[in-house]
Amino acid sequence: MAHRFRIAINTGGGDAPGLNAVIYAVTMAAHGRGWEVHGIQQGYAGLFDTSKIIQLTPERVAGIMAHGGTILGTTNKGDPFRRPHERPDGTIEFRDESDRLVENFRRLGFDVLVAVGGDGSLQLAHRLSEKGLRVVCVPKTIDNDLAATQQTFGFDTAVSTATEAIDKLHSTAEAHERVMVVEVMGRYAGWIALHSGLSGDSDVILIPEIPFDIDKVCDRIMENEVRGKRHGIVVVAEGAKVGGQLVTREKTDERREEVVLGGVAEWVAKEIARRTGKETRSLVLGHLQRGGSPTTWDRLLSLRFGAAAVRFIAEGERNVMVAWQPPLMKAVPLSEVIGKTKLVPVDSDTVQTCRDLGISLGD
Repeated sequence: MAHRFRIAINTGGGDAPGLNAVIYAVTMAAHGRGWEVHGIQQGYAGLFDTSKIIQLTPERVAGIMAHGGTILGTTNKGDPFRRPHERPDGTIEFRDESDRLVENFRRLGFDVLVAVGGDGSLQLAHRLSEKGLRVVCVPKTIDNDLAATQQTFGFDTAVSTATEAIDKLHSTAEAHERVMVVEVMGRYAGWIALHSGLSGDSDVILIPEIPFDIDKVCDRIMENEVRGKRHGIVVVAEGAKVGGQLVTREKTDERREEVVLGGVAEWVAKEIARRTGKETRSLVLGHLQRGGSPTTWDRLLSLRFGAAAVRFIAEGERNVMVAWQPPLMKAVPLSEVIGKTKLVPVDSDTVQTCRDLGISLGD
């Protein structure tokens, strides 16, 4: 008789359209095999507070596939190796409670954790696997910058949202003869900026992989004037570097390890206005790109990721990430994935298409 697995699933890091579709697919595929599925709310928090664990059934997940966000909640502050605790004087200390987490996981009778998340979540899952926790990971990031998988779910929806915003900006920019600088997400990789900027008929696209020269950006804007076009659209990834440096905001939470990006669009807009005399405005799309219902493509990709995770569990795979390597889903060891960022190839066809169409990349 086949083993009746008892699996858990959590969603960590930033949210992305398609998370609920993954939860739906894992639940339905597991129940089809007669397995139990339990959702851990708020990342790993449910393994410290069992009131945050809910049983997932076909009835409970019915209708969630088209919804944005995640019914399990998520957090980017759920590192069990650095759990924050407040001292009597109000300061914060961090404690390694990973052993307690693994012990609780086993005590609760779970066999495997399906961990859905980005690079940070994958690294946590890998470290926990080294302590004996059996995991199968599903890659998630709208930035599309995880190694080994051709695409991550949420990316297509984010690009569609950004492209729609750029489309709307064309009319107002033309009406006022302004330059509009649009900041999109992309900390280390410029996939969203590149795809939305190209699809949205922008004049300039600035991405982290290609250092930009603000003079070259301004030259491209002034070329519009020569051709009788008195407005312009600049799309910039949040991680695009000014003089080799990231533009950051002050941290408001000491528990957050990563620097907080933001402000590059504002800087670019001010410089364009100062150097060209053109009226310029900046717009940050921010978390708008994470919201809303997933596109058809992202729903399909999410369902395939979730179903494949359950298949791999049935086949005995452990401590792996599900990767889409067309035409198949494959199980890739976590050790081959973590800490590796999939950057935009600067010689890619998409980059070359931008150059062929006269779109400036700031270099």
